[in-house]
Amino acid sequence: MSQYFELHPQTPQRRLVSQIVDILRSDGVVVYPTDSCYALGCTLDNKSGLERIYRIRRLSKGHHMSLICKDLSSISIYAKVDNRDYRLLKAMTPGPYTFILKATNEIPRRLLHPKRKSIGIRVPDNAIVQALLDELGEPLMSTTLLMPGEDYPLSDPYDINQLLKSEVDAVIDGGACGLEETSVISLESEVEVIREGKGDISKLC
Repeated sequence: MSQYFELHPQTPQRRLVSQIVDILRSDGVVVYPTDSCYALGCTLDNKSGLERIYRIRRLSKGHHMSLICKDLSSISIYAKVDNRDYRLLKAMTPGPYTFILKATNEIPRRLLHPKRKSIGIRVPDNAIVQALLDELGEPLMSTTLLMPGEDYPLSDPYDINQLLKSEVDAVIDGGACGLEETSVISLESEVEVIREGKGDISKLC
């Protein structure tokens, strides 16, 4: 049975943040809000958590997971960032974007695209996410909470808890989230918009 946490969207309660991080460190899977949609997340080394996320969303093993990072300095640990990439990331983070970058050796192989050795990187503009990452001290492995057969992600935390309370360890209520997923931008060679979603991409044109 999952635990249900109501966090203030701008000033999340530190006591509750610490409790959620304890759940994450104990190989938990949590539902949390971002600056686009609600998402499923667990720690980077949580193999069983990854399997549970695959099972909840009925994803194939080749599905591209995202790494939720606190800032630019943490991105550079897990992804190869050149000068062009750095300037673009600095201009567009935090924000509702997922950047596809070549991964460093810090990324477990099970998280990489099997052919391209790349990883999706996110720095959400969301106070709850930032508080979690600050307390955790490492990125979250994550994917949008889009259930099988649905066209849009789940957005109401109460409904999410009713649906997934036996599948996850914690649901964070940070208020209603949107239904639009992030824009996905590949930086593997040329700058390429893979998916246009939430977030202004006009500066890329």
